[in-house]
Amino acid sequence: MVYILLGTGFEEMEALVTADVLRRGNVPLSLAGIGCENITGSHGITVMCDTTVEAVSLSAGDTVVLPGGMGGVNSIEESETAMALIREAADRDNLYLAAICAAPTLLARKGIIGPGQQAVCYPGMESMLTDAGVEAPMEKSAVVCGKLITSQAPGTAYDFALTLLAVLTDEATAHSVRTDLHWRG
Repeated sequence: MVYILLGTGFEEMEALVTADVLRRGNVPLSLAGIGCENITGSHGITVMCDTTVEAVSLSAGDTVVLPGGMGGVNSIEESETAMALIREAADRDNLYLAAICAAPTLLARKGIIGPGQQAVCYPGMESMLTDAGVEAPMEKSAVVCGKLITSQAPGTAYDFALTLLAVLTDEATAHSVRTDLHWRG
């Protein structure tokens, strides 16, 4: 199961493009709201989540996805439950962790990612990664580093989602969804 964590002020494109692409690839997915099931994003779009973060229990093979949006990232950081899920995903060998836009900087600030790892984030914020010893190859729109998948911004949401789909399924599934979407990015 993929859990996309949504806190008030999340970046709608990053969360919903990812959810849509993964569901097109038949990946089980749940939008998990912090504190409630109706969460409003940074552009005033309210999303009805499938569950709450507080109800999530991770199992082998699960993935935790963190969309950006400064408000959403702050909501995630302020939630002890969300941070516990993130740490669990980072610590367990059989779980994936994915983050886009400002969210990878949260992982660096909290010491969840660091030296020896690669990640990208919102352009202009990369010093928050490099200050933690993370290599930030900003010429890439999405980066896979072991079980960590990161991407830059709303404009790279399709690249992020398709990269995550390839990791969780296979290249053929990602190619099929990409073709059906007519994504040329």
